[in-house]
Amino acid sequence: MKSSTTMTGGVRALTAVPALLICLVLTQTALAQRGLKHQPRLQQADFTQEDIARGKVSIRQIRRAGLLVFATPFNRADGYGDGKMDHDDPIRLGGRPTLQNNGTFLRVNGLDGQTCLECHSIISNAVVPARFGIGGVGAATSNAMFMPTRFDLLDEDQNGFAAFDGRFINPPFLFGSGGIELLGKEMTSDLQALRAEAESRPGETVNLQTKGVNFGSIRFVNGSLDTSQVVGVDEDLVVRPFGRKGEFPTTRSFDLDAMRFHFGMEPVEVVGEDIDADEDGIVNEITVGELSSLEIFNTNLDRPKQQILSSAAVQGFTVFQEIGCAECHIPALLTESKMLTYSFPEIHDDPDANVFFSADLTEPRPGFEADPNGNGVIVPLFADLKRHDMGPRLAESFGSDLDAQFTTARLWGVADTAPYLHDGRALTLMDAIMWHGGEALAARTAFRALDSADRQAVISFLKSLRTPTDPAADLQQ
Repeated sequence: MKSSTTMTGGVRALTAVPALLICLVLTQTALAQRGLKHQPRLQQADFTQEDIARGKVSIRQIRRAGLLVFATPFNRADGYGDGKMDHDDPIRLGGRPTLQNNGTFLRVNGLDGQTCLECHSIISNAVVPARFGIGGVGAATSNAMFMPTRFDLLDEDQNGFAAFDGRFINPPFLFGSGGIELLGKEMTSDLQALRAEAESRPGETVNLQTKGVNFGSIRFVNGSLDTSQVVGVDEDLVVRPFGRKGEFPTTRSFDLDAMRFHFGMEPVEVVGEDIDADEDGIVNEITVGELSSLEIFNTNLDRPKQQILSSAAVQGFTVFQEIGCAECHIPALLTESKMLTYSFPEIHDDPDANVFFSADLTEPRPGFEADPNGNGVIVPLFADLKRHDMGPRLAESFGSDLDAQFTTARLWGVADTAPYLHDGRALTLMDAIMWHGGEALAARTAFRALDSADRQAVISFLKSLRTPTDPAADLQQ
């Protein structure tokens, strides 16, 4: 039995199997490889979660370990894959089948790659050939097909399209996510303070305003909180900037789900230490320390940049504001602090709880500009971290109340990141604008009414918003 030191000080080990059948359980088909020992591909770091918390490890060492988690192709000895198929719930993580009984990949409900890098690898699609690198977007071939139960490829419903009841998700880039996470945490803290204010003033309406973004209002009535007027955020008033639907408040919370969905890698902090939750024969597949390294790596990649504006782009930015695009695509938001904190375990409505590490966002990576009027940083994201109804043409068919709602797309880097929208359906910026509806219908209508010169000026402005050229160059030296 192979064992190796993990980042929580435990061991990565195969669960017990009969001595005469030394094997790794590969698939639900019982095709075991007898007499062949597999070695984990992920290189173990020489430090633990406790070492990170005690300040014994440099941020570069942590980021380097996170890069390995991000880019190492997991194999079965690492814990890749699910165990036996759960016939009662075949879309359940841990109990999924594989496609055509191949024993490894499923593709239509996760188990669709071996590394994060496979789907986050294109730095720029604005050049030919595309420029590849760490943390970029994914092409349409990388779209995740989330939890479908039915395809109607033959259009048996006779509705004129191929029906699909899952979600179809195009991978975004990770650049600048540290600034986004800090904004989300500070906005959450503000909203929680406003909740406390409402509870201290029963019957009075309290407006939910933070960093210039309005999330509606609340009242404390008859001993309970009335959230019927809350908009663009969940009723718990936790801002969740990650995920197209605003599902995740931090990159760590996103990664916990992504590890299980895409790779069948079970994080210790989800399933418990020495627990083989997916019954694939491996325990401690992703340790607490490995998740911490991955989160710190993700949030300290370089941020997107803006080119010096041409005269046409300057005019385009003016028009962009005049027709109402900037009401949701807010050019920049400011943080109160330059320090992004990391917590374990996370308490999402209390971002200051259980902090074990912090990073200065003004360091060369991620390289945010300090706010000259305060102690924070400027995050030029062109978004508001709020969900909006985008109309029926963009609505998914997942069967959720949020089918037509999406968080405002962050436009920084948009020049390099085609295809666009949540599923990559828009192949050009012009296409993306014309798909807007719902709360964005007025801006789309105003854009269509522009003369061709002003429309092209807006596109010129958007093409000034670029991705970084080498977002993790210092880790490869």
